[in-house]
Amino acid sequence: MERSLETQVSQAVDAWLRWLPRWEPSTHRGRVAPCRRCLGSPILSAAGLGADAPHAVQHGLSTRIKAIVDRAVADYTARNLPLLQTELDQQAARNRARTYRPAEGLEPEFEGLPLDPEPAPGAPFLFTLAGLAEQADASAPALPPLTDEAKAALRQEVGLADDYANMVGREVCAILLHHRLRIQGEIARYVEPQIEALLDELTRSLDAPFDPRDFDGPRP
Repeated sequence: MERSLETQVSQAVDAWLRWLPRWEPSTHRGRVAPCRRCLGSPILSAAGLGADAPHAVQHGLSTRIKAIVDRAVADYTARNLPLLQTELDQQAARNRARTYRPAEGLEPEFEGLPLDPEPAPGAPFLFTLAGLAEQADASAPALPPLTDEAKAALRQEVGLADDYANMVGREVCAILLHHRLRIQGEIARYVEPQIEALLDELTRSLDAPFDPRDFDGPRP
């Protein structure tokens, strides 16, 4: 498993580094709510991406690495946790029955992000993608009920899956430590210059808020 994880992490970092030159600073209004996937992520800490890195840069890497952990847990579940696997299969079948699934098939840079922008005060949306997805979810058939014994057994298997996920996560973070130098090098090459240019532009706009051509000096 260790060699396989090393290969997967290396490939994920390579894919993220190929995307990184396409990153540009966002010009739209940011969201108020923090990203639960990236905030305080040990994956990002291991990769050397601190809180000063732009969220879009963080998110693309954390999503790719999380997919590695998810695949490992899915394989472990399929081999060792039959009750949980049955529940997941039923949930997957229910999801496939939904007529609208806007959160599926997204690129890693967008996966897990809110489907809709923050509404402007006093200007509510006529509809939202999240709202349409909720309507489609409500129309899907409900999962079969579980007995109390089945619920207890399922909770135990969920706990085992969580323990395995934590173990794989620690291994992945240890592997990421070996990629920190090249990650930080590419951040310095592609990201930091754009941030510095943005800050320089902001500084110039604050130092000279008026166009000199529009201001001819004091009027009598």
